[in-house]
Amino acid sequence: MNQIQHVAIIMDGNGRWGLKHKNSRNLGHKAGLSTVEKILKETIKNKIKFLTLFAFSTENWKRPQKEIVYLFNLLEEFLLKKIEDLNKNQIKLKIIGNKKKISTKLKKILQNSEKITKKNKRLQINLALNYGSKDELLNTFLILKKKNIKITLENIRKNLYTHNIPDPDILIRTGNTKRLSNFMLWQLAYSELYFEKKLWPDFTVKDYNRIIKSFKRIKRNFGNI
Repeated sequence: MNQIQHVAIIMDGNGRWGLKHKNSRNLGHKAGLSTVEKILKETIKNKIKFLTLFAFSTENWKRPQKEIVYLFNLLEEFLLKKIEDLNKNQIKLKIIGNKKKISTKLKKILQNSEKITKKNKRLQINLALNYGSKDELLNTFLILKKKNIKITLENIRKNLYTHNIPDPDILIRTGNTKRLSNFMLWQLAYSELYFEKKLWPDFTVKDYNRIIKSFKRIKRNFGNI
């Protein structure tokens, strides 16, 4: 039975769900938060130590400004309301991505949330915010060049946003789209990929556990026989 350390999720389909059920993309994003909370609880139940959630990509700035503002306000509100609960449940929050374009207000909330939870060890949530894998790799090579560090696989790994985090065992993408969309291209090299037809707000704990059970039965060779 394969052990699971790290699950990564592309939470796709919130906007489409919102248009279908509420005639509003924004209300779809709000509905998606309920799914996030359910999956967090189930991740802890399954004793998985790392969960990475793709919240906002470097390409998402192309969306309408009103939707972007709503998304960031939703995140601010969630963290202000829930960070103490996350801390009580021994959940650590880590932000991965480029923080330069994020507002000063949200940066402060993110930094405070990371500070409050930094010693927690039950589960680490990596929130991929303004994240793009190509941007991450470029940033890594610029660091190596600036520090005059030799380019090796190990040195690249040590300078990614995800240093000290094991690569995902599982990637789940909801929303009936079968692509990675510039997400963790380096880290997903040997991950098992699960593409789900359901939109993120419709994704259930039962669906999550089905994937976990499926993964545990897979023979993983990593290039061996």
